[in-house]
Amino acid sequence: MDELNLIAERTGSVPLAESGVLSPARARLLAEIAAAEPENVVPLKNRRRWVWTGVGAAGLAAAITAVVALAPAGLEPPTATADPVAVLRGAAAAALKTPDTPPKPDQFVYTKTKQPDGERESWLSADGTRDGLIKMADGSFFPLPGCRNGLAQAYKGEEPLKGVMEPCTPRPHYRADLPTDADAMFAYLNADNADHSGEKGDYNAMGKDILALANENHLPPAVRAALFGAAAKVPGLRAVEHAKDGAGRPGVGITWPLRPEDDPKVAKPDMIVFAADTFLYLGGNGTAVTASGVVDAVGQRP
Repeated sequence: MDELNLIAERTGSVPLAESGVLSPARARLLAEIAAAEPENVVPLKNRRRWVWTGVGAAGLAAAITAVVALAPAGLEPPTATADPVAVLRGAAAAALKTPDTPPKPDQFVYTKTKQPDGERESWLSADGTRDGLIKMADGSFFPLPGCRNGLAQAYKGEEPLKGVMEPCTPRPHYRADLPTDADAMFAYLNADNADHSGEKGDYNAMGKDILALANENHLPPAVRAALFGAAAKVPGLRAVEHAKDGAGRPGVGITWPLRPEDDPKVAKPDMIVFAADTFLYLGGNGTAVTASGVVDAVGQRP
């Protein structure tokens, strides 16, 4: 029996998992080696090399098959050197499997984020017509007046100006209006980017928009999947293995290319971070989404 052919046969059709996911599998593999016919497993002077014979090789081949099959079912795992497109497509697939309960118009999208200067909490109106609130990291409050009949309460700092209203357009934070197709989402982001920069193709600005949508909005699963699918279409993406979000959670980071006029010695590209094993969204540069949900009133938490 050709042991290497046996291993190749067992593993040839199984995708390799990303290195950050393999710690539990590595322990299982070593346990299989230790249990696989000790008299047939002969360590050489170099402890990283082994000779396998007979039933020991078959048992080890099965163990290796289990190790490389650890990638989440149905997702495309990043390779040993993470592929940014594969990571984002995996994130899109994971988003589609996320359960969802759409908020009612009078409810609020709650998000807690950890930032370099502390924790921030936000209660944002699902339909944009109710008065929301942001609790800043320093403990101060930032009111977000709802827009009703084209008018919103005017504020000076935290205090409302009595009898003073200002024109407005509702800004809903339940974004069921966004595209559910990656190509359409990419076109939407590019067009929106052109609106405020005057030029299409500013992919670093697009990265900021993607982070803003992912952070403090309630996106239906198909919309969130389209968002990450659109991100995968940006040229010049780079994967950052062993990245961490603002809460110190390990993951795989994806960065957008800087603009030609940006000084790479000074400018820092925006980064979005996903869990390396589940591909779920964690946060971005120095930030982390640590809690989110839908609540009935400002001040409530899920």
